[in-house]
Amino acid sequence: MPMADAGIRSFKKIGQLPPNFRLLLVASFLIPLGGFMVMPFMSFFLHDRLKMDMGTVGIIIAVASFVQMSGGVVGGIVADRYGLKRTMVLALTVRTTSFLLFVATFATPALSVPALLLSSVGVALYLPANKAYVVRDCDEERRPLFLSLNNSALNGGMALGPLISGLFIMNAPTVVFVAATGIFATVTLLHIRALPADERQTHEPASRQRGGSMKGLFIPPVITAAFGFYIYMFFQNYMSVYTVDRYPPMVFGLLLLINGVLVIVLQPLLSRWIDALNYPAAIALSFAAFAAGLLLIAQAGLPAVVLGVVLISLGEVVLFLKNELVALRYAPESPASVFGNQRLAAGIGAFASASTGGWLYESVTQSQGNDQLFWAYCAAQAAAFGLLAVVLTLVLKRPTEPPAEKTGPVTGAENITDAADEAETSRA
Repeated sequence: MPMADAGIRSFKKIGQLPPNFRLLLVASFLIPLGGFMVMPFMSFFLHDRLKMDMGTVGIIIAVASFVQMSGGVVGGIVADRYGLKRTMVLALTVRTTSFLLFVATFATPALSVPALLLSSVGVALYLPANKAYVVRDCDEERRPLFLSLNNSALNGGMALGPLISGLFIMNAPTVVFVAATGIFATVTLLHIRALPADERQTHEPASRQRGGSMKGLFIPPVITAAFGFYIYMFFQNYMSVYTVDRYPPMVFGLLLLINGVLVIVLQPLLSRWIDALNYPAAIALSFAAFAAGLLLIAQAGLPAVVLGVVLISLGEVVLFLKNELVALRYAPESPASVFGNQRLAAGIGAFASASTGGWLYESVTQSQGNDQLFWAYCAAQAAAFGLLAVVLTLVLKRPTEPPAEKTGPVTGAENITDAADEAETSRA
């Protein structure tokens, strides 16, 4: 398979990665590892230790999730303005502090809520700066591989964190929280000592940065990211309810493992092919995979469900990496803001999916008595949103402006130009 062979050859270039990039890849694994040793169990601790009703727990977690995702816009602006290293160190200091508060909750349970919100602020600040650092000094050829490796490191940490802590957290929760705090403190020190200092920043007026960031929200890769996460999160949010009623609980864990392994392994292998793929074609392919996968899940037979998860994973591999690569071409001088906008789009899509999905699932099961129809409706939405995303991508392409009509240098947040569209047109 030529595209896989090219991806395997690309792995040989990892040895050329400078030490500071290798550090960031390690950090991209350790940080979600430490975070997901604790975060998936927060609803239990809020309900069990603070005796909150589940409605209140849901609101607190929803607010924390919204801050974590949508706050990426602020994190991107901060990183572009004050420097990537400074922002990452600040974010890790905030997260380390939040985990110290988590440890203190065993003596003062009420600290759980501020600790959770503070941790979300740390995530919002860190991720845009981390990804921007990974791609900042990469040449165009290596950018897809290194960005996909970073994504794989993040996904690997998220997958292993709950598996490791799940063995101990009910019997020795203090040990788990202290271990997670130690991970964050260690990674913070590594960032301080090992990463070179930020180059001197040339600050643009804050109003111009905010204006440019707002413009960057209305470009095809951001809109498509919101659509993509809206569809994808149906799978993440409601597969557990669907499968546990039909199969042993271990089946759901196996399905998540299949999804995680495919994304971690395939995205780096296919990164160059994904980068070369025409953007409208990538959108069509990804949403078609989502729709077909959701339809297969609706069949309810285990082989069909497994194949459906595989197809959804392939759509995830292609769409979310391609969105990031295309978005970077719109604002190459403000990568942190680009990734912050992608985080906001993901948050909006995930929030909309959770909001409408619960209502739709309950409506279908109560009125039709068949939860398989829920997945058929989700598949229809995937097809519709995929078509809409392709149309918007073609319509929103900016016309090429003659060079003579451009006045003044293009800087910072104003760098949403026709360059990205020219690059995509050349791929068509």
